[in-house]
Amino acid sequence: MTATPYAFGVIPARGGSKGLPGKNLRKLGALSLVGQAIASARESALLTRFIVSTDSEEIAAEAERQALPVPFLRPGGLATDEAGMLGVLQHAVRWLESSAGVKPDVIVTLQPTSPFRRGAEIDATIRKVAETGADSAQTLSEASYHPYFMKTLDGDRTVALFPEGHTYVRRQDAPPVYQPSGAVYVTRYETLMRHGHILGEDNRGIVMDFEASVNIDTEWDFLLAELLLREGRAALPPGRS
Repeated sequence: MTATPYAFGVIPARGGSKGLPGKNLRKLGALSLVGQAIASARESALLTRFIVSTDSEEIAAEAERQALPVPFLRPGGLATDEAGMLGVLQHAVRWLESSAGVKPDVIVTLQPTSPFRRGAEIDATIRKVAETGADSAQTLSEASYHPYFMKTLDGDRTVALFPEGHTYVRRQDAPPVYQPSGAVYVTRYETLMRHGHILGEDNRGIVMDFEASVNIDTEWDFLLAELLLREGRAALPPGRS
């Protein structure tokens, strides 16, 4: 990869949502969730170009209001509940290749459901792939509940998910574990387009704090985000809060 990779950002914003209807257009702070995603992309110093990929004319209009023209509406087959992110990203890359004659070095996924993501986290994740030679990188947050203490059920009998978990009495004694924050994914072109994966075999992690990792899928998530913003816990740049 070149020292300064061509980093193509994709903001995937589908019109339909069962968990929180119309969530991508809901306003949080000064901007809608789509607007927050666009603002975070503009804060990045390493994104070469970015677009919104949507099937919704309303979301496209919102992007236009944020001075980001939407170059296409996503095909219906990529707008269903069953459509995976892989096809959406590959479609966007093929559009870039055919319309601009450019093959990006890395593809950067910026979901609108992570409204407190900032340009610094985008750049750190891009830099991680560029500097390590990894196939991909993603943002993580420390797991809110340690899996060593989780159970499955056999009827009504509890079964430890990890038998070795009993050796840890306190959560803080167990080794730290991390969960995807969903804020930033960076994928090399070959990993996405040739191998059909968003996360490659060599995948690296960037750990984010709790506030920056808030991911909105339900009404409760949205209420939490509003609370953090109101209490000044979300470190958003001026104009976004």
